Amino acid sequence: MKALLVTVLLLLSSTLAASQWCVCRQDASQAALQKTIDYACGSGADCNSIHETGACYNPNTVAAHCSWAANSYYQNNKAKGATCDFTGTAALTTSDPSKRAPSTPLLA
Repeated sequence: MKALLVTVLLLLSSTLAASQWCVCRQDASQAALQKTIDYACGSGADCNSIHETGACYNPNTVAAHCSWAANSYYQNNKAKGATCDFTGTAALTTSDPSKRAPSTPLLA
């Protein structure tokens, strides 16, 4: 019984931890967003999807690409202690950004 409880708690904690996304702030400057993209893509993010032929190229905005890159970096590196801040350009959210309406702004 104790082993079952531990297993359930581990599954629950991993599910909760996986339910966070790193998104870029809407109020950040384009230059700051681009710096975040450059850093994330050069430091372990998988940015192939936001290249021109990638599945997540559209919407083709710096803000959307920034959130993709920041989240990829965060998800790939959080076990190593990575945070989602990028000098104030990004923050964690529990709302899945892929499920938001197109007119819903990014994190403000």
